[in-house]
Order: sequence, then structure tokens, then C-alpha cells
Amino acid sequence: MGGRMHTKSDSEVTSNSMEQSSPARSPPRRPLYYVQSPSNHDVEKMSYGSSPMGSPHHHFHYLSSPIHHSRESSTSRFSASLKNPRNFSSNWKKLHPHPQHDADHDDDADDGDDLDRSSRNLRLYFCFFLLFLMLFTLFSVILWGASKSYKPRLIVKSMVFENLNVQSGNDGSGVPTDMLSLNSTVRIVYRNPATFFGVHVTSTPLQLSYYQLAIASGQMRKFYQSRKSERKLRVVVLGHQIPLYGGVSVLGNTKEHLESVALPLNLTFTVRSRAFILGRLVKSKFYRRVRCSVTLHGNKLGKPLNLTDSCVYK
Repeated sequence: MGGRMHTKSDSEVTSNSMEQSSPARSPPRRPLYYVQSPSNHDVEKMSYGSSPMGSPHHHFHYLSSPIHHSRESSTSRFSASLKNPRNFSSNWKKLHPHPQHDADHDDDADDGDDLDRSSRNLRLYFCFFLLFLMLFTLFSVILWGASKSYKPRLIVKSMVFENLNVQSGNDGSGVPTDMLSLNSTVRIVYRNPATFFGVHVTSTPLQLSYYQLAIASGQMRKFYQSRKSERKLRVVVLGHQIPLYGGVSVLGNTKEHLESVALPLNLTFTVRSRAFILGRLVKSKFYRRVRCSVTLHGNKLGKPLNLTDSCVYK
């Protein structure tokens, strides 16, 4: 009986070690680990009169089952944590992480998801914009190409010389020379065959010349021609007191007999047509250069001259 009185269970030993090693104010006990004392059969195998903590020369190993080993290791870890409060608190922190840290981690994950989502949306919007730009460009090119098949038509119908006058005079610097005055009218038909756009029409001055010498000119007023329509134009071409300087030898000897004059002239001008198909985003331009050969007969003043077959269009 005396020997059995000195025998202590593991729970008593752990309790005594806690009382001896714990400071005055020990940390609160938390049910983290559960310690189970060995069975009576294991206690009987231990040497009487000595405790497991007091006899370092005797080592007992529970080899019967892995459960005993896990119990012993958990008991030793719990005892060590009780001896050192800092290790106990650190283990407690590891087992129970701070909830604020988890919340921050969740917020970071949410922020990462939001960034990925916004990046995907940005790429999607950019792809849509690029697709729209490509389709719009293709549509504009198709419209521009289709508009080229609707070139405006221009026909110079006739020209009338109302009067012709040649007399002696002085130019601006006082040099004496023959002076020519001419008045004529040109009739033009302009047609826009386009089915889906109108055109804005302008023209260079209509110039009437004798070889390289310009003797008359006129200006066509700009206008707008709607789709599938035509317009008849009347342009006045005149010259007033144009110095000849002997350049028109045909008129030099016939100032008094103008009825017998036959003066070859050229009428030249360029018509510019601009089409705005999609506002000002798609523009189509057309140029029409006209050159007409006409002969002024002094005995046909006031009579229209047919120029339908006398003009070249480029």
C-alpha cells in the first residue's frame, strides 16, 4: 500500500506541474486539448515510488497503439504551452486567426475580382468599338465606290454671239491698239443621275480665247442639284475693251466689214461637283473638263450655234 500511495497518474502530475510553473496570473484555460490518463494496466507497469516527471532514468513508451502516442504528444505539448505562456498565446493565435485578417483577405479577393471584371468589360467594349469602326469603314467604302458610278452629266447645248465690236483705242498704259468688245451666252444642261445623294456644283470661269489670247470670260453661279434631277444653265461670257496688240490679224483688215469675219475660238472650263453622302464623313468629288471649238461668224450674230457635237468632255 505504501508504494501505491506514491503512484500518481498523469493528470495529477500535469496538475502539480501547472501549479508549480504557472505564474501568479496564468492565462485563461481554454478547451483546446483533452488529456486522458493512462489505464490502470499501464500504471502498474510504472515503477512504484517515482513519478514520470521525477524519474528521468525510466522511459515508458506506449507501443500497443498509435492512439497512446498521440495522447502522450498532445499532453506534452499542452504541458509545454502551460509552462511558457507566450507559446500558449502564439499557438492560440495560430489556431484562431484574427477575424479582421480574414475580412481583409476577403476584401482583397473581392477587389481582385472587381479589377478582373472591369478589365474584361474594358476589353469587351474596345472589341465592340473596333468592330463598329471596321463595319462603318466598310460601309463608307461601299457607299463611296457606289457613288462613283453616278457621275454627273454635263452638256453644252449652244452658244449665241450677240454682238462684236472692234475699234481703235489705248490700253491701260496708253499704248494705241485695236480694242475688242464681245458679248455672248452659253447654254448648258446639268444632270445628276444619283439615286441617293445630291451634289454641290461650282465651276471655273468660262474662258473664250483665240489661241492663247483670252478675249472673253464668264462665271457660272454655284448651285445644289438634288438626286435624279437636271438643270438648264445660262452663262454670260463677255469681253470689254480687250487690247489685241495685233494678235488677231483676221480682225485687223475687216473692222468695217464684220459680216465677213470667221474667227475660230475655244471655250474651256471645268465643273466641280461634290457629294456629301453621310453628312461630311463620306465625300465624293467629280471633275468635268470641257473644251468646245466654236467659230464666230460675223453674219450669224444673234443666232445660236449648236455645240452638241463640238465639245470634248474629260
